[in-house]
Amino acid sequence: MNLRDKLRAVGASGSTGKPRETSREESRDCRHLAVTRPLSEFPGAHAVRRDTLEKMTGLALPEPFDPRKILYLDTETTGLGGGGTVAFLVGLGWLTDAGFEVHQFLMRDYDEESYLLRHVEAGLNRFDVLCTFNGATFDVPLLEGRLLMNRFRRDCLDKPHIDLLQLARRVWKLRLKRCSLSRLETAILGAPRTDDLPGSEVPKRYFDYLKTKQESLLDDILSHNAQDIASLCVLLTHMAEMYDRPETVPFSEDLYSMGRAMEKNRRPEEARTYYRLARKGRMRGEAGMALGRNLRRAGEGEEAEKIWLEMIESRAGGVQPYIEMAKLLEHRKRDFAGALEMTERAMALLGETRLREDRTVQETKNALQYRRRRLKKRLASRMDKKE
Repeated sequence: MNLRDKLRAVGASGSTGKPRETSREESRDCRHLAVTRPLSEFPGAHAVRRDTLEKMTGLALPEPFDPRKILYLDTETTGLGGGGTVAFLVGLGWLTDAGFEVHQFLMRDYDEESYLLRHVEAGLNRFDVLCTFNGATFDVPLLEGRLLMNRFRRDCLDKPHIDLLQLARRVWKLRLKRCSLSRLETAILGAPRTDDLPGSEVPKRYFDYLKTKQESLLDDILSHNAQDIASLCVLLTHMAEMYDRPETVPFSEDLYSMGRAMEKNRRPEEARTYYRLARKGRMRGEAGMALGRNLRRAGEGEEAEKIWLEMIESRAGGVQPYIEMAKLLEHRKRDFAGALEMTERAMALLGETRLREDRTVQETKNALQYRRRRLKKRLASRMDKKE
């Protein structure tokens, strides 16, 4: 019976909600490897605070909160496609007072999957928070399916889940474009890997092992997975420190992105801190516009006006501060003449050669021309009423 037939048989037999009992002949286990890495490799990890993680993630985390109750999880699988994908290796990691423990459960053949899942379920049940890299899209749905197929309960996965890929993209995609874990290890953590097995080669290596039973073929996979687990803890700590001490963040692109992340998490007041810092660097135009709009939405129009006038004075942000000033003058101050002046200044700036390659120029021109016509009509109507 091949794997597909086995899976169909399990699915057809129904789910009891409990791990299946094993016969005496089956009473063995998957391979379990464990190592404790020194705390010196994870500086600051014990100091990660609940309110910081909630700010970063938008999640509601348990209270009391303990960083030692975060479970870091990563899987290695037989492939990315089809219903037969199996996690043949699951790595779990967590902080202790003595170090960072990494436990790996390896399925040496398909008949050991239930043993592996039993360990994973037990591990998940011991912790309050789950942390992965792309786990929301891949690892968790995969494990959920495999648990159910093997007659385990899936509620061990019902806990707050921090997916670091999602958080990393919010902060670093603008600057780095690509946010794979290896890219972040190099560009953000300053710890590039050497002689690492590419993830794309993992399934083939495992299938080669199944054919030959040469356990040495698995060494690189185990090393790759163990490093992934450790990197999750280091990366989460690094991100928490960025949000706690934004004044130490050297790139305005990252600060601007953090402000946008705060707005996404409905923390507009905190977003302003990051926008203000981002204005000191290359993102001064974008950050200034975001800060002004943030203030306007909060009902602080006078503060927003100061921001846009400063930008106009320093020629930052292109035509956008003129457009925002035109909106403010027209709709809030009913100063149609002032709004018209800002509109015409924006049109003049838009006509400069240096802006003509912008893909949105024509759309912006059309909007400004429409605004100009409307304001002229309003001014003419006001003059008629005075007469």
